[in-house]
Amino acid sequence: MATRRLFGGIDLGGTKIQTVVVDDGHEVLGEARHPTPTSGGPARVAAEMAAATRDAMAAAKLEPGGLAGIGVGSPGDVDEERGTVSGARNLPDWEGSFELGQALAESLGAPVRVGNDVGVATQAEAQLGAGRAYRSLLGVFWGTGVGGGLVLDGRHWLGRGGAGEIGHMVVKLGGRRCTCGREGCMEAYAGRAAMEARARKLHDDGRKTDLFKTMRKHGRDRLTSGIWERALETGDKLARELIDEAVEALGAGIASAVNLLDVEAVIIGGGIGVRLGQPYAERIANEMRPHLFNDHRPPAVEVAALGDLGGAIGAALLVASSDAGR
Repeated sequence: MATRRLFGGIDLGGTKIQTVVVDDGHEVLGEARHPTPTSGGPARVAAEMAAATRDAMAAAKLEPGGLAGIGVGSPGDVDEERGTVSGARNLPDWEGSFELGQALAESLGAPVRVGNDVGVATQAEAQLGAGRAYRSLLGVFWGTGVGGGLVLDGRHWLGRGGAGEIGHMVVKLGGRRCTCGREGCMEAYAGRAAMEARARKLHDDGRKTDLFKTMRKHGRDRLTSGIWERALETGDKLARELIDEAVEALGAGIASAVNLLDVEAVIIGGGIGVRLGQPYAERIANEMRPHLFNDHRPPAVEVAALGDLGGAIGAALLVASSDAGR
C-alpha cells in the first residue's frame, strides 16, 4: 500500500503568516498562524515562517523531517527557479532579493518551492474551491495590497512572470501615490496598508474615528481585516468612507480587466475580501457593472471558498503537484 505523503504550505502576508500541513488528498491535518514581523527584514520573516510551520506540524502530530516538501506563497517578485523574492514592498525592510526557499529548506529540512502568493491562492480556488466550475477566472485578493491571479483555459497564466498585478491597474489618472511609486493605482485606494495610511492622515487632521482605539484595545499594531470589520459594524463613518472608496476602485479596476480578458468568474479573496464576504462581493459586482463593455453578460463574482487557508493550501499544491508528477 502506498505511503501517504504530507506537505507543508506557507501563505506569507503583510500582517499574518498562515501555515498548513496537508495530505496528498488535500485534507488539512494541522495549521498555525503567526503575525508577520514588523521589523528585522527577510531573515526575521523567514524565521517566523519556519516557526509557524513547526507549529502546524505539531498540530498535525508530525515529527520534524516528516514533510515531503513545503510550498510558499509570497508577495513580491518571485523567481520560482531560484526561490528568491524581491521587491516585497508590503513586508518589513525587504530590500533587494532574498533566497527565501533556501533559507526555509535549511531551517526545516525539506525541499521548498516558492510561488506568487495570489497566484497559488487562485490556483487553489480553481482546483479545489469557488473556481472549480470555470475554465477562466480572475482571482482578486483584497488584503494588505491588492493582488491578482489568472486562470485562462484551465491553466494558470503567468505571462512573462508578472501577470496578475491587478492592484497596479490605474483607476484614476494623477491619483494618489501608490507604494509602487506610481500614481492612481487601485492598491492606493483599496490596499489595507494604503487605507490605514489614509485613515491616520485624516485622523491626524481632526477626523473622528474609533479605528485606532479599537486596534489598541485588541492588542494590534496595524488595522487588520478584523478591525475594519468591527468599525463597519459599529458604524464608524471614516471606516465606511474608506471602504466605500476601496469598493469603488475595485469595481472600476476589475471591470477593466474583465473587458480585456472576458473571464467567466471573478473570485474575491484576501484578508478583507474573505472577512467582509458575499455582501461586499455583491457590492463590488454592482460597482463593476457601469464599466463593463459586455454588461448583458457579466462574470460571476464569488467569495473565495477556501477562506483564510486558501493561500497556504495553494502553496502546498506547488509541491504536492510536482511530487505527484515524479
